[in-house]
Amino acid sequence: MNRYKRVLLKLSGEALAGDKKTGFDEATCIKVAGQVKQLVDSGLEVGIVIGGGNFWRGRTSETIDRTKADQIGMLATVMNCIYVSEIFRYVGMNTQILTPFECGSMTKLFSKDRANKYFKKGMVVFLAGGTGHPYFSTDTGVVLRAVELDADIILMAKAVDGVYDSDPRKNKDAKKFDEISMQEALDRKLAVVDLSATVLCLENKMPMLVFALEEENSIVNAVSDKFNGTKVIV
Repeated sequence: MNRYKRVLLKLSGEALAGDKKTGFDEATCIKVAGQVKQLVDSGLEVGIVIGGGNFWRGRTSETIDRTKADQIGMLATVMNCIYVSEIFRYVGMNTQILTPFECGSMTKLFSKDRANKYFKKGMVVFLAGGTGHPYFSTDTGVVLRAVELDADIILMAKAVDGVYDSDPRKNKDAKKFDEISMQEALDRKLAVVDLSATVLCLENKMPMLVFALEEENSIVNAVSDKFNGTKVIV
């Protein structure tokens, strides 16, 4: 199974909410945890970043200051990581949650050395709180942490099963790419990730696998020959 040593998995908050669209769908989270456990049991080191969209979409607010809206979003990702971390523990994994700011006794402060220590102990490391600064998305957060922690690749679990030349939800003739370069995706304005995350990937040669979370065993398949999404190369 293991063509990689260390991966960073990005989960959307909305995906973890399932059909409820908000909060958590426990069955979905348990299914994700079971797949990650297979990776960890095979010796793979896994870091996880979770978006906050199941609780907060601050950029759509016209009444709240952008900095404050982004701070609320950071806290939403912390809540998500605390919950999902407990689900992971329930299925038999050891976990730690790291944040770029103090959260009392709920998390530990992020550092590369601390994360590496936990990886060596076979723990799943949740990287909550984004970059710790406003105006940066969790897309940028996951690329930043992947680069900083020397990950081999980013696993981008989305609602869509890969990268298309147009929106497949609007265009039934949209073409899916098996492989595309990040530069081509940028030139075509396909928005695989946001612009700051794209630049970080290009500058640091960080590849990415984009796939649909809801597909059966999609996370396990992403690190095997059964991958069915799009590989974004740099």
